[in-house]
Order: sequence, then C-alpha cells, then structure tokens
Amino acid sequence: MLILWLAIEAIKAKKNIALANKEALVTAGSVIMQEVKKNNVILMPIDSEHSAIFQCLNGENTDNVEKIIITASGGPFRDYSKEQLKNIKVEDALKHPTWKMGSKITIDSATLMNKGFEVIEAHWLYNIPYKKIETVIHPQSIIHSLVEFKDNSVIAQLGLPNMKIPIQYALSYPKRLDLDSKKLDLVEIQNLSFSKPNFELFPCLKFAYDAGIAGGTLPAVLNAANEIAVYAFLEDKIRFLDIQKLIMKMMNEHNIIKNPNLNEILDVDKKVKEETKRIIESRDY
Repeated sequence: MLILWLAIEAIKAKKNIALANKEALVTAGSVIMQEVKKNNVILMPIDSEHSAIFQCLNGENTDNVEKIIITASGGPFRDYSKEQLKNIKVEDALKHPTWKMGSKITIDSATLMNKGFEVIEAHWLYNIPYKKIETVIHPQSIIHSLVEFKDNSVIAQLGLPNMKIPIQYALSYPKRLDLDSKKLDLVEIQNLSFSKPNFELFPCLKFAYDAGIAGGTLPAVLNAANEIAVYAFLEDKIRFLDIQKLIMKMMNEHNIIKNPNLNEILDVDKKVKEETKRIIESRDY
C-alpha cells in the first residue's frame, strides 16, 4: 500500500497531512496515530463526514461527547430486498443517487462498506470508542455528520453533497475562505429523512464494526478482501452479494495479530489479497 507508506513518511518528516484516503487509517490506524502524536503534526480529514465531525468538535472537549452520528446516503439499493440484491449488475451499482465518485468507492457505498470504513476512521481520528459511533441512513446527504454531547445538545454540519467544502476547509484550516459554489437552500430541499441501517441486508457495515472492535490486523483483512472483491465485481467475475461472502470468509479464517507493526500489517494485506484472488479463481466460497 503505497499511500500508507507515503502518509507515514510524511508524518515522520513532521508534515501536516490532509488525508483523503480512508483505507490508510482503516488498515493501520494505530501506527499512523502513534506517529501523528510522536511528531506533533495535524491530521486533517477530507472525507465530508469526518470534516463535519471535526467542525462539530471544534472548540469542544471530547470528554463531553456522548456519541458521534455518521450519516450515510444508503446507496442506490437501500430499499431493495434480499432477492433484488441477488441480481445487481455493475452498471446499477455505479449509479449513486447523490454523490459522483470513482467506481471503487461507489461500490463500497452500495454495500455500505464505505460507511464501515468511516466508522473505523472516526475511531482513530477522534479517539472515540466504537460503542459511541452510530450510523444513520440519510438519503438526501445534506447533514454530513452530527455530534451529541452529554447535555443532549446535538451539533450538525450541513451542506450540499459537494466535496469542495471539506477539501478547501482541510487546506485552509483554521481559516474559512470564500467558495464559489451553489449554496444550501433548506426551503428548496424541504425534507430531511433518517432511518436505521439494515445490517442484515448490508452486513459489510457490521463487518467493519466487528473488525474495528477486534482490532489488530483484522481491519487490514477487511480492507484487503474488500478491495479484491470489489474489483472482481467490477470485472464481472463475481456477483454483488459475493463481495460480502468473500470478506466474511477471509475475516473468519484470519488469526489476528494484536498490536501489529507496519511490516506485519503490510504482510497481512499482501497475503489476504493473494488468497482472495485465489478463492475467486477457484470459486471456493
């Protein structure tokens, strides 16, 4: 994982980081955050959800946080049945209802794995236990995340689904600069709706919680197996629901290394990717 190595080397060189790649923190959050603390650098999130959390926490004492609520659009299949999910085509999965993204992250959004990655990312960025990180389906993608405090106050960050704001904020922080883009009009939006995620239909989100809580090298397994499975789906080598089957198989078969170093994480990443490819070719799942 080149991006992981580059991020760590930049942190060791005492460079502040604006991180757009969530897989680095998912795979090696403990290593990265240890280096961030050791080198006294700032790690600014670019994800819209984590930028929102950062803004909601600005000036607050994290000891007063009751929970973080990360919103998810739910992807294009949020209202599908199990039977409908069996017949998903690649072109269907690439039609995200609110965001324009690359193919890999769009599939991750459709399986809710992207949201699972963001849960793990939030744990490392804000030192928040998983039991205090909640996910909520919010199809309009207007509220990007919320923070609830001990006094029951809830602070949210709102904006149109546009990455310009979090990218600019990460690069200009602590300043806020003028931005030439469409403004949020709540009257035009009219309705904001919310629902609980369906962990049974979209188990990838639960896999992420499980991997994060277990810790060690299991999140690296989650990420590696998902990456290979998603690209296999994009190449029509497997079906949509096979993505979750492959991830579950690789996680169940892994012997977790607790407190791994970077080399151990990279080794697990490589071996899991190779094994996932082998399993796909042999159809042994």
